[in-house]
Amino acid sequence: MPLRTRLALLTAGLTAATCLTAAGPAHARTSHACSPSVSIDRFSDALDKTTYEDTFVGNISALAVDSDGSLAALSDRSSLFRLDAGTLKPRSVLPLTDETGTALDSEGLVVDRDGTRLITSETEPSVRRYSRTGKILDRLPVPDDLRVTPAGRGRPNGTFEGLTLLPGGRTLVASMEYALSGDSADTVRFQTWERHRGHFRLGPRYAYGTDPGLGVSEIQATPDGRFLVLERGFTSGVGNTVRLYLADPRHAMRKTLLTDLATCPTLGATAKQPQPNPLLDNIEAMTITGRTKNTLKVLLASDDNQNPTQTTRFYYLRVRASA
Repeated sequence: MPLRTRLALLTAGLTAATCLTAAGPAHARTSHACSPSVSIDRFSDALDKTTYEDTFVGNISALAVDSDGSLAALSDRSSLFRLDAGTLKPRSVLPLTDETGTALDSEGLVVDRDGTRLITSETEPSVRRYSRTGKILDRLPVPDDLRVTPAGRGRPNGTFEGLTLLPGGRTLVASMEYALSGDSADTVRFQTWERHRGHFRLGPRYAYGTDPGLGVSEIQATPDGRFLVLERGFTSGVGNTVRLYLADPRHAMRKTLLTDLATCPTLGATAKQPQPNPLLDNIEAMTITGRTKNTLKVLLASDDNQNPTQTTRFYYLRVRASA
């Protein structure tokens, strides 16, 4: 083989090797990135259109990690499921009702440090505390102006959508989904309660500014006392908008965009209706399942509304929420 040919092949080989070396780690770092702050590891449709003990497994509106490591998944049709954290396989289901035995429009969930469940309903709205067996133990006070019209200024199907407990367990926070009547359309309220001698008393209120046309579907307190905030909207023929923000109550709820989930890689997902990204659906539930020094493991779930054109989907994210 002529020297010139050998040199050309050697040069081409070195160039290709250099490209592979440079591209390999970069590809691994960025292939699952939604943004510089968020990456998605995987998703699961394992529970889509399934039943457990004659109960439809879907309509997921909230998630929480239970004390035994399992997942608590709340349906807005008044059912609380216990799921295997690894496989998502249901292990039990608990029906929930109000004091009269009427089903709830259940939306927010916190598993308290004593194992009791704090659960919101959009109907009134309300926050109730339940035992592990579903017995009502307490009902928290709610300011009159947050009640649904005409009793207050709350919008029907737009009240307590998210619920979280701040680090230390003393402060409970519920987020309204939409603005109160008379408020700016992009301002929603976060109501707090302070724990005092085993009971929660009304505390201060925050104002949070949403993006135009979006509402707050869930909040989760981070270990340093800030909030992960899910903002969500839907446009017929276009699909869902879902954005994840970090908000700081110590600085007038100043928010920082972590990612718009439409920018995530599709990971091979398919959608049953138009979406800007086939990975997307009506994402409504969120919980933090673990953390390292600067990274949170965050699990999201979509509410399929028991609709054949929507999907019950779980999303496994890694979120870098640095100070």
